[in-house]
Amino acid sequence: MNASRTTSSFSRRGFLGLAGAAAVLPVLAACAPGGGSGGGTGAPLKFWDMPWGEPGYTVAAKKLVESYVPRSGLPKASYQSIQWNNFSQTFSSAIASKTGPAVSTGGGFQAFQFADQGAIAYADGLIDAMKKSGQLDDFLPGTIESMKTGKGYVAVPWQLDMRVMWYRKSLLEKAGAGVPTDWDSFRETSKALAKIGVFGFGVGAGAGNNFGNHAMVAMMIGNGGGMFDADGKPDLVTDRNIEAMEFVRELVSLGAVDPAAVSYTTDNLTTQWKTNRIGMGWNTAGLPASIGDTGDILVTSPLTGPHGDKATLAFGNNIMMYTNTPSQEASEAFLTWYLKSMKALWDQDVIPALPVLRSIAESENFKKNTQADKIIREWQPVSKTFGATSAALFGALAAVDGGQAITQFSQTMLQGKTDAKTALQTFQSAIEAVVK
Repeated sequence: MNASRTTSSFSRRGFLGLAGAAAVLPVLAACAPGGGSGGGTGAPLKFWDMPWGEPGYTVAAKKLVESYVPRSGLPKASYQSIQWNNFSQTFSSAIASKTGPAVSTGGGFQAFQFADQGAIAYADGLIDAMKKSGQLDDFLPGTIESMKTGKGYVAVPWQLDMRVMWYRKSLLEKAGAGVPTDWDSFRETSKALAKIGVFGFGVGAGAGNNFGNHAMVAMMIGNGGGMFDADGKPDLVTDRNIEAMEFVRELVSLGAVDPAAVSYTTDNLTTQWKTNRIGMGWNTAGLPASIGDTGDILVTSPLTGPHGDKATLAFGNNIMMYTNTPSQEASEAFLTWYLKSMKALWDQDVIPALPVLRSIAESENFKKNTQADKIIREWQPVSKTFGATSAALFGALAAVDGGQAITQFSQTMLQGKTDAKTALQTFQSAIEAVVK
């Protein structure tokens, strides 16, 4: 699995095992130490990290952590790379035995789930300190806010995983079509591509492939809708959502969607891009690298919806602190340092994800990747979370993102046989059983 696909596949969904593993955590939370015991004064602060790129990432991240020199009285940090396979159980078991990390990266909803179980040390103190020092101003708009819950900030963001619209320049030229700027022109370009046997809505909803799911959510968000209301309650059957999904059905009828897309795995989707079968489609910011084509695959600007809306779906991957730590002071000191120092990972080109810090996004090295730079400049400011239109995220979103209901909904829409309202009603009933 390549770097881009690793990032896209696991940044949000990799922690979904906790939907089941969390069943043990109510017991664990009762015996977990309170904010800041455990470990002893001589114990190193444990930082657990995930393989966010090719093997070079882990080597560079380990070297970075080993360079940490804490101020007097605080512990050094140790680095451990946790593999994605079964990692939810790895974290859960470690928390149960009080051998887990003090600070870690992980799945996008991980902090929210563990916070619900009492295992997370909230980051409010750290964020207040960064606000006073000016460090908070370095974060891109909306990234810090996405970590806030009713009880406080569960984590601090460090990278972004976004859904954006890509196109293959040579195929649009062959079809005599322009780069779409809104839904109307997207429809016309899709028609032109269909005439040359190319698909204009390249996604998939097969086993392990979430691009179809996220494309549906991105389309709803891009039309001013979303899956939830402002209070975080499921709110799918709205005029804007129905309109967005009827547009998807229209694309299906125009031949913009491969009939086999309902069963596409991520590998199938990658192959379709590589073999020039897809002319446009939703994907991650790392698509060009994942298919080995950085010249002909270009990102559009955000598409304008029929009511003037511009928006897309984004997941904020974060760094979280735990209650089992040598001290909360030690955790906050390390995380403050890490946020200031992690630019080295982008400078070494070992991480495909998008940064949340302006100082990295505006650096000369990052701007060399013109497509990533465009995504940060144009797509990030209009991005919204998986919980839209709610301003806050919550742990139950993991079960929605990784559940069967959203995949079944996406497959239904990609088949184009069921009207949008009926499909949305079915989807709403399914997630109401999860989000209570």
